[in-house]
Amino acid sequence: MTSTPGDATATEQFLGHRELLFSVVYNMLGSVADTEDALQEVWLSWSARRDRPAAGPVENARAYLVRMAVNQALARRADLSRRRETYVGPWLPEPLITVEEDAAAAAERAESLSMAMLVVLETLSPLERAVFVLHEVFGYGHPEIAGILGRTPAAVRQLAARARRHVHARRPRRRAERDVHARVTERFAEAALGGDLRALLEVLAPDVTLWTDGGGKGPATSLRPVHGRDRVAALFVSVAATLPDGGLDLRYRRVAGDPCALVFSGDSPLAVVVVELAPDGERISGIYSVTNPDKLAGIGSR
Repeated sequence: MTSTPGDATATEQFLGHRELLFSVVYNMLGSVADTEDALQEVWLSWSARRDRPAAGPVENARAYLVRMAVNQALARRADLSRRRETYVGPWLPEPLITVEEDAAAAAERAESLSMAMLVVLETLSPLERAVFVLHEVFGYGHPEIAGILGRTPAAVRQLAARARRHVHARRPRRRAERDVHARVTERFAEAALGGDLRALLEVLAPDVTLWTDGGGKGPATSLRPVHGRDRVAALFVSVAATLPDGGLDLRYRRVAGDPCALVFSGDSPLAVVVVELAPDGERISGIYSVTNPDKLAGIGSR
């Protein structure tokens, strides 16, 4: 059955696909705020069709909405790239926080990639990233992607091959078991906040790297990535020495399926910290710390 957005079901159709659209756009942009803005534009365009009956019926609302969402995301990549040029320090994806009471939404957004993988995807071209996300994450075939992007299937296959080679060369390790990852995250967060050098040295891999995204607005331990267990551990010990006694609160949530530590001062979030585990599954090879208040604004005090 065909339908147009002028039908009574237009809102229901959009809302029925909204979580899919959110996941697609978020994985292409790595920004919750920009994803919400893109979906607002999709909704406005979708609902505006009621005023253009000559536009004809929509055969497949899901496919139509995904195409609109992908094109919105591609249009926004240029603006994001310009912002990145003047960004202070490392840029990390905006954390997509879920909590226990968000179980249904978390399940629907399970396709959202890990922080480490989103960092890798930032090195792709916009079209390569779109193809990779649609094919590898959401299972779209190359002919379907060609229709979405307005490219030939052959061109899409070339984009997919380039993206796959690029990602596989830099692909983060396989996600650890959820309980193991959560346990290591808690060990690290408690050691870091407590300035426990011995515990930090035990939980960090020798080649660990720390990225801190403060955006020039939040506290940042370094404007460049910090490499090596001794340097990273010493940095966290020095930061802990400056913290007020009992002034900070640790809470544990999830970022796109990965465990994370939230650092709060009262009801205000100060940092979201996500760790990537080394192949041994017990030590940390990567630490991603987001302290830019613009990227923490949506977290609240939950």
